[in-house]
Amino acid sequence: MSTTSVQYDSVVSRCKEIFQKKNKDYGPSWRLFRPSSLTDQILIKAQRIRNIESSGKNHVGDDITGEFMGIVNYSLMALIQLKFPSENDEETSMELLNQFYIEAITETKDLMMLKNSDYGEVWREMRISSLTDMILVKLARIKQIEDNNGITQASEGADANYQDIINYAIFALIRQTEQ
Repeated sequence: MSTTSVQYDSVVSRCKEIFQKKNKDYGPSWRLFRPSSLTDQILIKAQRIRNIESSGKNHVGDDITGEFMGIVNYSLMALIQLKFPSENDEETSMELLNQFYIEAITETKDLMMLKNSDYGEVWREMRISSLTDMILVKLARIKQIEDNNGITQASEGADANYQDIINYAIFALIRQTEQ
């Protein structure tokens, strides 16, 4: 297994652990979110990261590692909501949520491995701040797609953009450990 695959799986394992703990604390209350609300939750985290990167100031004290992990999990929640919509469903079992999570991250990792091969792991040479900017661009695209009721003329849908966001956030988390 390649180094990237091992590092990716390690990050996902940490993110999934947080996802499971939060679901134990709060139950599946996040299933009440519409995908557009999850987009905004991701935007909050990405914008906070950018503000910290730009200003060097972190008044709250929570590190950006946790914010990138939150971006991964909120993006996976959005993918789950798109694929398995829920209307006021707080009764989804933890077992089923874990299954949805695994399916979404497996598809996302498969996409990453294909793209990573084509692009030659160029992300390893990128600044983390550029990955943050790419996440913000993808969020702007998703918001436009949402405003267009999910209809695109020549572009990928929201799901592909969420997958890219997950991969960029995981790349940022990997890059943080290499600095």
